[in-house]
Amino acid sequence: MNRQQKLSGVGAPREQGYQRMRDWLHERCGMIYPEKKKELLIQRMQRVCERYGVPGLEALVDRVESGRDQDMEFAVIHAASTNHTYFFREPQVLNFFKDTILPTLPQDGGRIWSAAASTGDEAYTLAIMAAETRGLDWAKRKLAILGTDISEVVIAHAEAGIYGGSHIEQMPGKLLERYFDPVGMDQYRVQDELRRVCTFRRLNLKISPYPFQKAFHVVFCRNVLYYFDRAQQREIVDAIYDVTEPGGWLLTSVTVSLRELGSRWIPIQSGVYRKAG
Repeated sequence: MNRQQKLSGVGAPREQGYQRMRDWLHERCGMIYPEKKKELLIQRMQRVCERYGVPGLEALVDRVESGRDQDMEFAVIHAASTNHTYFFREPQVLNFFKDTILPTLPQDGGRIWSAAASTGDEAYTLAIMAAETRGLDWAKRKLAILGTDISEVVIAHAEAGIYGGSHIEQMPGKLLERYFDPVGMDQYRVQDELRRVCTFRRLNLKISPYPFQKAFHVVFCRNVLYYFDRAQQREIVDAIYDVTEPGGWLLTSVTVSLRELGSRWIPIQSGVYRKAG
C-alpha cells in the first residue's frame, strides 16, 4: 500500500470518510459537494491530514464531528472553500457598481457588505473604486465596507492586507502605486488610510438572521451561492434582503441567477438585483 492509499484509505473506509465529511460540511456550513467533485474534496482533506498528522479521512471526520477541536474545524472549512480571488474580478458587475451605484450612495455615508470576502480582494477593490469615483476623502470619512467569510484564515489575510502574485495581476499599475506600499518579495500592502475603510469579520452565511445593527446600501455576494442547495440559496438571499436598505442593491456573479429562487429581489441585469423602495 503506497503513502497516498494509507492516508486516504481504500475501499469502504475511504468512501465512508468522504460521505461523512460531505455530510458534515453540508450540516455545518451548508456547502454542497456533488459526486463529480468527490476527488477534489478528498484531495483537499488529504492536505489537511498531512498538515496536522491525522492518519486518514475517517479520523479527520472524527475530530471535526466531536466539536472539541475548533482549530481543526476551521482548517477543514478553509480547505473545502475555494478561496481563489483577485482584485477587480468580474469587471462587468464592478463597472455597474462604479457607474450606476457609487454616484448615488449617500453623501453622508455609504455602507457596503462583501458577504464572501475571502482574502479581502473584493472589499479593497470596492474601496479603491470609491476613492477613485467619489474621492479618497469621502471614502475615508463616509464609507464603511464590511467583509465577512466563514474561514478565519482568509479573514486574517484580509486584515493584513498584503498581496502579490495572482491577486494583483488585474490591478492597473497606477492604482497599485497610488494605494499600495511595497513590502518586499514582490508583495504589496494596502495603505493604512484605505485599510481603515474596510473591516473584516468571520460569519457563516447559513446562520441567519444576520447580526447587523444598520442596513447596507450595497451587498456583494459573489462566487459563493453555488456552495449551497437551492433552499439554502433562497434563505441566504432573503436574509440579505432583510439587512439591505430600501432601494439597495445585491450584486452576484454574472453566472448566478436568482430568478428561479422566487426571491423578493428585482432583477436589473445579469448579476445585479435591487430591493424595492
